Amino acid sequence: MAKVTLEDGYAPSDDEPFMNDRQREYFRRKLLSWKSDILREAQDTLAALQSENENHPDIADRASSETDRAIELRARDRQRKLTGKIDAALARIEDGSYGYCEETGEPISLKRLDARPIATLSLEAQERHERRERVYRDD
Repeated sequence: MAKVTLEDGYAPSDDEPFMNDRQREYFRRKLLSWKSDILREAQDTLAALQSENENHPDIADRASSETDRAIELRARDRQRKLTGKIDAALARIEDGSYGYCEETGEPISLKRLDARPIATLSLEAQERHERRERVYRDD
């Protein structure tokens, strides 16, 4: 991808061609920043877990500490999975398929991508998908 400069405060607009170089660069930077934040939080969690080698004499304190640790590890696991989705979105930016619905091939709205840059379905396709999930889950 050619080097694209973005002025401060740039935000993708419906007034410009969909997924032009500037929009792709905007979302690439947004995804990389998000991934960097997640990795930094993971490092902080790891450091905190390594330093918190307390031996709580009180069983209630020990249970509370173990519960906190389990919750934190589950959150980190969700974020680990999220980094995989971020990497997949970055790959789609590189191959030119980013921003297009996997189901319909139609553009995903810029508003949706800005809110959820890993989105792979348009809002309408996502709603259909969730309705189908609910129908099968209720069986």
